[in-house]
Amino acid sequence: MATFAKSTFSAASYAAFRPSYPQSLYNAILAYHHGPKNFCLDLGCGTGIMTRELSKHFTRGLGTDPSPGMITQANQNSPSSQYANLTFARGSAETGSSHLAPSSVDAVVAAQAAHWFDYAALWPEMSRIVRPGGTLAFFGYKDHVFVDFPKATEIMQRYAYDPHPDLLGSYWPQPGRSYVQDKLRVIVPPEGEWEDVRRVEYEPGTQGAGSGEGTRFMEREVSVGEVKEYVRTWSSYHGWMEAHPGMVARIRGGEGDVMDEMFELIAKEDEWFANDENLVRIEWGSALVMARRK
Repeated sequence: MATFAKSTFSAASYAAFRPSYPQSLYNAILAYHHGPKNFCLDLGCGTGIMTRELSKHFTRGLGTDPSPGMITQANQNSPSSQYANLTFARGSAETGSSHLAPSSVDAVVAAQAAHWFDYAALWPEMSRIVRPGGTLAFFGYKDHVFVDFPKATEIMQRYAYDPHPDLLGSYWPQPGRSYVQDKLRVIVPPEGEWEDVRRVEYEPGTQGAGSGEGTRFMEREVSVGEVKEYVRTWSSYHGWMEAHPGMVARIRGGEGDVMDEMFELIAKEDEWFANDENLVRIEWGSALVMARRK
């Protein structure tokens, strides 16, 4: 998560262009949860998207994140007049809950952050703070696909993972990116302390709506311009920018960046992408891992 903690990372852009989560995801977590709903802890809370929603169902909510910019953005997006039971604090997933009493947490969640965690350090802390019968629910999503444009998806994947220094592949923080691409299979709750482990996965298709497999949580219809800004929130793009400081996106007054180049190539394959106002359907592959404290 070091990329998002840098002072040069724009938490405001992240908040504006990252996707939100559907009610169906929250419903799945709440349906799994048993017992009291006094305290929910959101690890790697980012701008507080999941923290805010789940705080409506718990007496108290706390979101932690190692990035001061994310915490600032989370507080700005969560006015006390609407979220009086919700607080945010800077801290890592592994140590940011050290002040909490044993068995004091009813549910611990993470949304698009679990691939960053050090599980050797995390599991003992989760086992300490989550009450018996309490819930752990970690959700993550990988790259989106253009549902109706398989060639566009193919080009995007090449730009995203080709290791050439002018493309993005070498700039992904690892092994975290591999974990999320593998749909969080790295998350294996210790059998001696967790039970009723459930995995809910989705693998999108590129042959139109309904071509994916599993339980779909994340889909949107967005403009081409919005997709460009979304991919500019990728951690790999931030690394690419640091390596190419003179290449600035046209929308920011520059001569063009790697995303301008990528979308120009996509537009040559399908002119629909030449207009930033045109709408495209996108879906994300995802995984929800849930477990219950013994």
